[in-house]
Order: sequence, then structure tokens, then C-alpha cells
Amino acid sequence: MSPVFDCTTPEGRQDGIAKATAGVRQGDLVVLPTDTLYGIGADAFSPDAVQRLLDAKGRGREMPPPVLVAEVRTVDGLATDVPDYARALIERYWPGPLTLVLKAQPSLMWDLGETGGTVAIRMPDNEVALELLREVGPMAVSSANRTGHPASRTVIDAATQLGASVEFYLDGGPVTGGLPSTIVDCTHDEPTILRRGAIDADEILALAAEHQPEPEAEQPAEPTSPVDSTSQPEESNNDE
Repeated sequence: MSPVFDCTTPEGRQDGIAKATAGVRQGDLVVLPTDTLYGIGADAFSPDAVQRLLDAKGRGREMPPPVLVAEVRTVDGLATDVPDYARALIERYWPGPLTLVLKAQPSLMWDLGETGGTVAIRMPDNEVALELLREVGPMAVSSANRTGHPASRTVIDAATQLGASVEFYLDGGPVTGGLPSTIVDCTHDEPTILRRGAIDADEILALAAEHQPEPEAEQPAEPTSPVDSTSQPEESNNDE
């Protein structure tokens, strides 16, 4: 039986974080609370651990897990070409139930699955999760359930489905949110909602629109003389 640590007490939390940190660093899996649902996590930079996470869920490489971070500044280490509207969404909603799909840094030595050169990043609003992430660094985290089964809102729900495939269980009490994070594709000039979730999609799109570049105005064609096509056009006196 994998150990369960009561992270609702200071002592249990300290012990659980320390042991889970050591375990994740050597390739173990951990179930942890987030602000939405319980998640199953692995070191994002350990391909073997990420594959174990996918196997535990019964999921293929075509569905790569998101990456959770503890600091906003980590985004630029994991992603490139982050648009201004994505940074505005981060400023407004992180930590919180918002996942952004961004272009992954091509130099990263990791294997999350078939990502198509992207990475889905989120900062959860849960102190147990954030404390673990501060110790371990970026973690691949997916919902703590077998694929096709209900998501877990308690550590018991997660343990019932995942059992001994996970080495450590961090119990932060029942999750009150229950809705998954809203997922937004930020790899283009305009955002696209990939999954509706805890944050209203229309609210997200409205905020993003405030930080998108204005479309460039079409330049009028230069006038030519109807008499002599070789003559230079006159300067326009119109203001911009």
C-alpha cells in the first residue's frame, strides 16, 4: 500500500512534501491536490516517469499531460513566442484554473508525448501543490483518474482508481472546485478556447482582445498622373 500523507496538518504536510519530493526526483509518481481536482504528477523532465504517468492513467502518448509550475517566470523557460494577451491572462488568472497552450522551447530535453511542439502550462492555486512544485520544479500533472472514469475530488477517489501505480499520496482534503481548468490555445495571434472550464470563456476572450495588436491599416495606392505615367506622384496632404 502506497503511503498517504495528511497535508491538512503542518507535520503531515512537511513530511509528505519531503518524501514526495525525494520520490519524484528519482522517478516516482505522486497524487496531489490542486484547486480544481486531484492530479497525478511526475517530473516533467523524466521521460520514463511521464510514461509511467500515462500508463497509470491508461492513456496514450497522443494525449500529453499539462505542466504545472510554481512561478510565472518559469513560463519563459518552457515556452517561446509568448503573446502579450497570454501574459495578460497569466497576470489576471494565475495562480488559478487556467491552462495556456504555448509554443515549447525547442531546446528542452523532455518527452511529454506527441505535443506537436507545444506545451500546456498552468499554475495551480493550492499551497500543497505549489510547495511541492517549488521543491521539484515543473511537473507533468494530469487528473488523478483512469482515462474514461470520473475525476477525483478526494485522495480516496484517486487511490481507488490508481492504487499502487502511484508511490505517494498527498491528502489536502476534499477539493471544493470540481470543475477542470479552462484551456486556451495561445500559439496564434488570437486565442482559441480548447476546453471550457472553471473560468468563463467569454471573459477570457474579452480580456485577451484588449491585448491583441491592432490590425495594420491598408496603405492607399500611390496616385499616378493620368497624363504622364512616368511623372512622380504628388505628396499627399492628408494626415495619418
